[in-house]
Parts: sequence; C-alpha cells; structure tokens
Amino acid sequence: MSQPAHAIPVLVVSGFLGSGKTTLIRALLADPRARDAALIVNEFGEVGIDHHLLRHTDERTTLLRNGCVCCSLREDLSEAMRDLLARKERGEGPEFDRVIIETTGLADPGPILHTIVSDSVLRNRYRMDRALVTLDAVAGISNLATYGEALRQVAAADLVVLTKLDLAPPDREGQLRAAVAAINPAAVVVPGHHGRFDLDLALDPAAPRAIGFDAPLLDAAAPAIRHAAAGAVSSHTLVFDEPLDWRMFGIWLTLLLHRHGERVLRMKGLLNVGSERGPLLLEGVQHVMHAPRHLAEWPDDDRRSRLVFITRDLDIGAIRASLEGFMAAARA
Repeated sequence: MSQPAHAIPVLVVSGFLGSGKTTLIRALLADPRARDAALIVNEFGEVGIDHHLLRHTDERTTLLRNGCVCCSLREDLSEAMRDLLARKERGEGPEFDRVIIETTGLADPGPILHTIVSDSVLRNRYRMDRALVTLDAVAGISNLATYGEALRQVAAADLVVLTKLDLAPPDREGQLRAAVAAINPAAVVVPGHHGRFDLDLALDPAAPRAIGFDAPLLDAAAPAIRHAAAGAVSSHTLVFDEPLDWRMFGIWLTLLLHRHGERVLRMKGLLNVGSERGPLLLEGVQHVMHAPRHLAEWPDDDRRSRLVFITRDLDIGAIRASLEGFMAAARA
C-alpha cells in the first residue's frame, strides 16, 4: 500500500471537544504554505459552524455533518476527497496542494487513515502526512482519564499541541507531557499559544518526526493516567540487539495485525534490517501501516531495533515471544 511521494499531503487535526482545534487551524490557514489548502470539516450536528469560523466558505472548503468521520461518514469523506480531485482535474474546481481535515471532538483518527490508504483512488493521489492532536491544558488530563475518544486521539498522533497553557497551573505542561508519554511515547509534544506553535512541524515535509522514546518521562507519568489509559491501553517498547530479518518480520507483522489489529492502536519503530543505509522507519495505526521507508541515517549511535507499541488488552509478553520465535526460525 505504498503512497507516491508526489501525492497530495493530508494533515488530520483532531482533539477532544473544546481543545482549540478551530483556533489552531485558523493559524495554519494563515500561513502562506497553506494558502492553497483544501479544507474538510466534520461537525457533529445538523448545523455546521466551524467551517465558517475557519475562513470564508469557498470551493476549497467541504463540510461533512451529522456524524463522526470514524463511523457513519467514512463514505462521505472518501466521496468528498474524490470530488475535490475530479473538479480539479476538470478545471471546474480550485487548485489545491494539500488537504487539511478537521475531525469532530469525538472522532477516532485511525479510520481516517484507513479510508485514505484502503481506497485505490485515494491512496494513489493522497498521502497521509501527519496526525495532529490538540490537548487542552485545563481539561486534558481529566479527558484522558474519562473518555476513550481523547485517549485514542493521543494514541494516533504524530504531533500533540498543548493548548490553553495560559489558563492552567505552571506545572501542568509537565503533567501533560508525562501523560502523553505514557500513552504515545513516539509523539512530538509542543506548546501552543492561541493556536500559534511551530508551524514547520505541521506544514514542512522535511520536519523531523518523533521516532524514539523517553524512559524517564514514562516513569514520571501519573499512576492515574496509566490506569485511565484503561487498565487496558498501555505503551510498550521492544528493543532487539541483532538486525532483524525483514522478510520474516513482515510475515510476523501481517499475522499480528490480522489477528490483533484492533488492539494495536499505534505502532512506530526504527528497524535495523542489516542495510548499509539508515534504519527502516515503520509506522501504523491499527490495521493500517504506512509504507516503510529507509531513513538516510540513524538519528544517534544506537543501532538497535526499537519498536513502540500502544495496545489495548494485548499481552506484550506474547508479542515479544512470537517475534523472537519468528526471528529464531529465520536464523535456523
């Protein structure tokens, strides 16, 4: 399911209700690099408001209403993205060089990725670039402890923007960073102020992505967040000293996702597959994997394979044992 490098990049912006998504997208749209972005807004309700707040409604703005992208509107999303392409190619619609999708506050971003990479038309013309999530400094920790939707949004994120820090106690940023690390140690976390943050992280294709993990930050995470992450949802890191056989690893991963894909909320890793180039970057959300790609070089001197899993109700010990079994069979 590889996606062409020339395909139109898609930025998905999610975040729990009231976390500042609309304010942040307004800042994105004000950047010259997003001047020709097409915008798809999903609102939960019969009357749409957010798309009016983002910019004057024009041909590059599509409103999906009365449902969540993650469920009943998946077909509507596919149709809207196809329609944007068709009108552009007929010369009847506007030119656009990227797509920004704003989800409802109750949406799971994972199925959006699935929609794009599983549709034969969409995956050849679009590519998932980043999943950005806004996390409210006032209510974010409570939301993570209470709502599975907030938890899944953070679990699927490449980039987490902390909002409303000016309204929260001084130590809240550290608490939020620890909470995110407990759920998704691979995410980049940055502060945002009234929608403003380092826009390069969202709009520059060369911007670095987080691929490691911060063990001290994980250890500092509040026990309440670990429990909220469901007694069921947790993050795990597997490290392997020896290079991995890519063919056997691919077979193992296919079997794992076929059997437990719904329980693997997020996976990201750097794999040493014995290449003279840099590591193989592997990223996935639930059943859907990004096309693996080689990095030009390793980010540090550590050449071990590192896999970060965010799972729900899945025994990480069994995952490790099965992978080690496959690797042993490859060496036999």
